[in-house]
Order: sequence, then C-alpha cells, then structure tokens
Amino acid sequence: MGFWNSSAWKIFLAGGPLMWLILSCSIVALAIIGEKFWQLNIQFKGNARELLNSVVDQIKHNKIKAAIGICTNARIPVANILRAGVLNLESSRDEIKESMEDASLYEIPRLENHLSILATIGHISPLLGLLGTVTGMVKCFHTIQIKATSINPVNPGDLAGGIWEALITTVFGLSVAIVTFLAYNYFVSRVNSHVLDMERSATELTNFVTQYKESRRK
Repeated sequence: MGFWNSSAWKIFLAGGPLMWLILSCSIVALAIIGEKFWQLNIQFKGNARELLNSVVDQIKHNKIKAAIGICTNARIPVANILRAGVLNLESSRDEIKESMEDASLYEIPRLENHLSILATIGHISPLLGLLGTVTGMVKCFHTIQIKATSINPVNPGDLAGGIWEALITTVFGLSVAIVTFLAYNYFVSRVNSHVLDMERSATELTNFVTQYKESRRK
C-alpha cells in the first residue's frame, strides 16, 4: 500500500522511459475518445426513422424544396443520404440509388475517422507494457551479472528498480489498452448503427419514390 500511496509522478518515473510512450498513447486515445463521443452523441443527433417519415410526407404533398430543407437542417449522417435521393427525384431508380451510394462514400469515412488510430493504440499499448517488462528484467539480470563479477552479494534492493519498471509498465500499458478497446468497440457499434440507418433509409426512400412515380403515371 505504501507504494500506491506515493505521488503519481513517482509511480510514473518508476516505470522507466517507456512510460512516456504509454502516456503519449493515452493522451492521443483520450483526445480521439472525446472527439468521437462528441461527434456520435452530440453533433449527430436525431432519429433516422422520424427524418425519413418527414421527407416522405413532404414528397407525398409534392413539397420537394421542403423535403430538401428538412434534410439540410437535420443533424444526422443519414440526412445527406436522403438529400441526395430527393435531389435526384426525377431520375431513374438506379440513378437515385447510385446518388445515395455516392453520398455514403463521404459520410461513412467521416463516421469512421480516427477509429483506426484508436484500434492501433489498443493493440500497441499492452505491447509497450510487455516491452517495459522485458527491459526491466534485462536490468535485473544486468545487475546480477555485475554483482557476480565483482563477487558482491545481490540483495533485493539491487533488483527492485528493474522489477518495478517491469510491473508498472505492464499495469499502465494494459490499463490504456482496456479503456481504449472498450471505447473503440462502443464507437464501432455506434458507427454500425448509423450505417444501418443509412442503408435502411436509402432502400425505403428508393422504394417509395419508385412506387410514388408509378402511381402518378396511372
């Protein structure tokens, strides 16, 4: 308990130089987590089903500009997909579908932005901790070798620094990895939910427009 009651700075320094790399990873991860949380939970806010129903209702009443305006003012990625479809309302079914697919090529990468970096940090953080474990044990064996060649007895204090480095880097590396992986999986599920909304809404709008145009011809 005495060690863990020490200051955070002393604990950090006891982990050796690799702690700086782990700290850098944690800072980048926290920045991305904050940015993605704001984007997916605050910036992108709205209900895809309600938006689709509003757009369809405007199209039924032949209020195309109003439908475009609803999509423009909405704050969810699917809005731009629907907007592309409405703008090409008079085109063929395939052209409407293609226009919405083209819009998704911009929206999906925007949703997935920085997630690959988060995944990379989740993978390398425990490896950095493992590397710290190895370097710490190397220090211990180096101390043993020096003591042995000088015919001096090895005491626990001689090995404590290397052992602490080995353990602390492992603890911090795993801690960063666990938090990062939890955040990454959460964001992936949120992104997948948005992508599913895009696909479902695009399909339903395409089917509705096709049926609507056929009914007008009769």
